[in-house]
Amino acid sequence: MMSTLFTAWDYDVTYLEFFAVIVSLIGISLAALGKRIAWPFYFLSGALYGWLFIEFDLLGSAILQLVFMGAAIWGWFDWGKGGVVESKALSAKTRALGLLGIVVVWLIVTPLLSAIGAAATLLDAFVLVGSVAAQFLMVKGYVETWPIWVIVNVVGTYHYANQQLYFTSVFYFVLLCLAAWGWWNWARKESAPTGEVSVAVASGANTS
Repeated sequence: MMSTLFTAWDYDVTYLEFFAVIVSLIGISLAALGKRIAWPFYFLSGALYGWLFIEFDLLGSAILQLVFMGAAIWGWFDWGKGGVVESKALSAKTRALGLLGIVVVWLIVTPLLSAIGAAATLLDAFVLVGSVAAQFLMVKGYVETWPIWVIVNVVGTYHYANQQLYFTSVFYFVLLCLAAWGWWNWARKESAPTGEVSVAVASGANTS
C-alpha cells in the first residue's frame, strides 16, 4: 500500500505520485528550453512513474517509462553540453508517413497489451506509441515533437482521469500547456537561409 502525502477532493495523493509529477515537470520545462540538464530529470521521473503505473496495472504506461529512461541516456549524449540551439523540421512527406506509422503501430500494440492483462489498453497503447514517437523526435531535435506531445497529453489527461489517477491527470493537462510552450519556443529558433529549419544539436566539441 502506497503512503498518502495529502488528500484533495477525496483523492489520496501518494508520495510516489507527487514526486513523480514534480520531477517530470522540471524535466519537461527544461526540455522546452532545450537544456541538456532536462535528461537526468527525465530518467528519474521515468523510474518513479514506472513504479506507479505497475501499481495500477497500466502496463503500457509502465513500459513507456523504460523508453523514457533509455531516451534520457541517449538524449544526454546526443544533445551535448549546449543542448538544442536550433531545431529542425521534418518534410511534409515524412510527417504524413510518420503519422500513418503511429496509427498502424498503435493498432498493433493495443491487442498485445490486452493479451498480457493491461488495463485501458486502447488509450494506454496510444499514450505509449505516441510518446515513443515524440520522445525520439525530441532527442533528435525536431520541432514536430511538440505537436505530438500536445495530442498525447490531451489523451493522457482523459485516460488517467478515467483510471482515477487524478493528480497525474492534472499533471498531463499541465504538460499539455508546456508542450504548447515548447512548440512555440522551438519553432522560433533560427532557420536556414533556404527557409528550411536547420539542425544544430550542439555537441560538447563546439561549446566552450
